[in-house]
Amino acid sequence: QVQLVESGGGLVQAGGSLRLSCAASGRTFSSYGMGWFRQAPGKAREFVAVMMFNGGTYYAVPVKGRFTISRDNTKNTVYLQMNSLKPEDTAVYYCAASSKLGIRVDPDEYDYWGQGTQVTVSS
Repeated sequence: QVQLVESGGGLVQAGGSLRLSCAASGRTFSSYGMGWFRQAPGKAREFVAVMMFNGGTYYAVPVKGRFTISRDNTKNTVYLQMNSLKPEDTAVYYCAASSKLGIRVDPDEYDYWGQGTQVTVSS
């Protein structure tokens, strides 16, 4: 069982930066692939970024080059550094843990989810 708690969301102007954190419970954190997803009002949850247990990363096209995912297994925490934010990045951001190997972009392939943190980017 893994429990995930996100933090770091807020209101920022376009062009600004935020860093989201996701703290995980459980001794097997390092064996999970950790992903970030987001959901804007009226839209489906969409993939943002993933870091596999071996450190490999993969990003959605809209955020590639602006967002960076990282993890600290000693702190059981995964981060999402978001730079050059745009109004279209406004959404609730969720972290998730997947026990499946490889790059996973489908929300259905994730086993555990946090409660989400709101990110609002003003123009």
